[in-house]
Amino acid sequence: MTDPTPDHGTDPSRPDGSEQPFVSHLVELRDRLIRAVIAIGVAFIALAIYPSPSGLYDLLAMPLIEHLPKGATLIATNPISPFMVPVKVTMLAAFMLALPVVLYQVWAFVAPGLYAHEKRLVMPLIISSTVLFFTGVAFCYFFVFGKVFTFIQNFAPKSITAAPDIEAYLSFVLNMFMAFGAAFEVPVVLVILVRMGMVTVEKLRDFRSYFIVIAFVVAAVVTPPDVVSQLALAIPMCLLYEVGIWAAQLFVKHTQAPQEDSTAAP
Repeated sequence: MTDPTPDHGTDPSRPDGSEQPFVSHLVELRDRLIRAVIAIGVAFIALAIYPSPSGLYDLLAMPLIEHLPKGATLIATNPISPFMVPVKVTMLAAFMLALPVVLYQVWAFVAPGLYAHEKRLVMPLIISSTVLFFTGVAFCYFFVFGKVFTFIQNFAPKSITAAPDIEAYLSFVLNMFMAFGAAFEVPVVLVILVRMGMVTVEKLRDFRSYFIVIAFVVAAVVTPPDVVSQLALAIPMCLLYEVGIWAAQLFVKHTQAPQEDSTAAP
């Protein structure tokens, strides 16, 4: 007599039809989320100790402070802004610092349900998207901000003393970080579109001239109205588009599902 009890001991590392109980998936998801939150919490505590929330905000505000008139500083129009804004900056920095751990937890949760050829695609995309996003943020902070603030100060009338609000500056910085971080994800987007069969590499090549126009339109919308910052966003997007075409060819070639041998004996 066969045992009617279903076998849950099968290897869940491949989607071969056997599924873990729904509750066990929820438990694993909870554990993964807890580990991700702990990683962010540890990073937040470490950053709160050194360089401290105020030190982090000073570091974030440095590109602007260096281009303000002598003796000018940022101001706080909200009574609790001097406390809340540095805390928000620390939370954001903690999340970015712990992002590799967070992404690993996401990967570890979904990996058992992927085939081998899918795993070869997902992990490189996670790593490359993280690196590209950080590259875009760093490019914005170390290069674009200096050009933008120089343009603004040179354009401002001499009768105006600049004293930006710290909350407004944080909002501006986050918007710019998101714009440049997202723009640098162009290769990842192209790889995903090609891998999903929505477009082909040949169509991407044909669309190249249209993308250049789109890149300059996007740069004109999301960046301040100066030529330097618009070029600083549009030109990398165009270059990354070419990188994406090359990467799409490479990924599609090495992440195709294995073909079944129809001539194999039953």
